[in-house]
Amino acid sequence: MASLSLIKISFALSLFFFLLPSSSSSRLPFTTIKNHQQSLTTSYPQSQAEKLIRSFNLFPEDLVNIIDNEPGFTPGTLVEKNFSFLAASGSSVEDLGHHAGYYSLPHTKAARMFYYFFESRTSKDDPVVIWLTGGPGCSSAIALFYENGPFKLTKNLSLVWNEYGWDKASNIIFVDQPIGTGFSYSSDDDDIRTDETGVSNDLYDFLQAFFKEHPQFSKNDFFITGESYAGHYIPALASRVHKGNKAKEGIPINLKGFAIGNGLTNPGVQYPAYTDYAVDKGLITKEDQVSINRLIPDCEQGIKECETDGGDTCSLAYSTCQNIFESILSITGNINIFKAGHMVPMDQPKAALQMLKSWTRGKLGA
Repeated sequence: MASLSLIKISFALSLFFFLLPSSSSSRLPFTTIKNHQQSLTTSYPQSQAEKLIRSFNLFPEDLVNIIDNEPGFTPGTLVEKNFSFLAASGSSVEDLGHHAGYYSLPHTKAARMFYYFFESRTSKDDPVVIWLTGGPGCSSAIALFYENGPFKLTKNLSLVWNEYGWDKASNIIFVDQPIGTGFSYSSDDDDIRTDETGVSNDLYDFLQAFFKEHPQFSKNDFFITGESYAGHYIPALASRVHKGNKAKEGIPINLKGFAIGNGLTNPGVQYPAYTDYAVDKGLITKEDQVSINRLIPDCEQGIKECETDGGDTCSLAYSTCQNIFESILSITGNINIFKAGHMVPMDQPKAALQMLKSWTRGKLGA
């Protein structure tokens, strides 16, 4: 646990080293981040940064974070703290209504779900978009700081404005999920989700609490987006939202659509198709395809066992199927696959933002 804490401290410092806490906080206030058009670099003592990070409830092993017995604590509520960014000069900068915090999941023993929420730079009437990073187990901070968030994190740990951030066309939520991902945690292993039902139920509960806390956005159009293994999460959450709306559970969520970028949705179909794609794009020869395709039967069998038995069989299936992918890469010389037609914000930020705008405005034609 101690080594895990050190890893978290190191990572958290890289993200929050430029934060300055405000003088007030409460259980359910908005979290405000002040931002800057060019750079948000500021000198901030490490001891103060670490103190802020710990106060932000990021370390489950610390007694300060065991709040279940706290007077007035109610499971299923949002817990947020105020903090601010300062420009390098130390002067305050524009307030755009950015939020971050935890949601204490009601149907768990001790789970906390961490999230960021950035209001639109353009209009509060823009759609609400939730972004789910895949993995499984990858933090939403990856997308936030390197893909489609309002800021980009530079090599010297300063922040620069992302001119293609999706907050230019939406009110966007980034969530660390499932529990155990990023800054989302639990002190009880029973809270770790191993199927899409548990994942989608937790996210649905979070959305209900989110729209209760932010009622001004509850009637906005709502879209679910993400990439990679979110190809599993996104359809599951969309189905859960649809069922909730149909059964008139809680606050109606104005679901308008979902989008999956470079998604892994059905490995039994996708892995065997890799060689077809590689041949079509001229990455490998027909002879290469015949050789690599000999790996497909073991991959398909592994997937079937994973779907039936779960657990270690899934790890084995992944290793077996990934051999198909790695074999193609070894022939192509480790080509950057994300420049081969995949729509991911990291490599095509301008095109991805334009696609988001067209899609949410019903002009994409799909």
